[in-house]
Amino acid sequence: MAPPTLVGMTNSMHPSPIGLLNGKVVFITGASRGIGAAAARLFAAEGACVVLAARSTDALDRIVTEIRADGGVADAVPLDLADRTGIRAAVDRVQELHGRLDGAFNNAAAVQQPGPLDTTTDEDIDEQFAVNFRSHWTAMTAEAALMRQAGGGAIVNTSSIGSRRANPALPAYGAMKRALNSITESAAVTWGSEGIRVNGITPGGTATEMIDAWEAVSPGVIEHNIAATPLGRMAAPREVAEVAAWLLSDRASMVTGAMVPVDGGAGA
Repeated sequence: MAPPTLVGMTNSMHPSPIGLLNGKVVFITGASRGIGAAAARLFAAEGACVVLAARSTDALDRIVTEIRADGGVADAVPLDLADRTGIRAAVDRVQELHGRLDGAFNNAAAVQQPGPLDTTTDEDIDEQFAVNFRSHWTAMTAEAALMRQAGGGAIVNTSSIGSRRANPALPAYGAMKRALNSITESAAVTWGSEGIRVNGITPGGTATEMIDAWEAVSPGVIEHNIAATPLGRMAAPREVAEVAAWLLSDRASMVTGAMVPVDGGAGA
């Protein structure tokens, strides 16, 4: 029986690859689990050479081995997004491996301890700023510098439905994701003339380890998400990755500065 969070899915949600990213070099952060891991497998199946980054190197190595066994091209680089020097070094590694960068999926995030604004700790706020906002700023500037050498590219940032409205349960997380939306749009306007497209996605409830951890400390979160979603279920990580793949592809050549909802209608 299908997990309750994914009831209603059909095989049409896992279409056969069509070479959407053939020949492209794509860098993915947060690639060891959840949406990032799904993106790594999908992008490679769609023809991209993928470079995967995350703190969990064992998980990355397993995904790289799996992709290579299927005939894909994949490499891994360890990355702590709180380390600005490490982010730049990871992008430099992409250049060492492939000599260019065509696409970047900045997907990694940290989730704060759930609770109202007045109980959120200074340490939680600092982590949210470092990982969910500053890391994207640092990554985008490094990625754009490498893309510029090849005449352009595409960047996709993972934000959240929680960035589009009040987020009383995760106020610091929501605030930093809303700030991420702003720099995504600013980067799109700033770099558009250089052939660099920048877009974001705002997933709603998605069946990942992150929401499982939230459920563990706030029972009922998953049920609430499903009830608030017109499609009546959580998204599978691959469904979110599919939207990122399209935005990174040449099929989205006129799309930049967009924040695309991937929330089953929950934000409508």
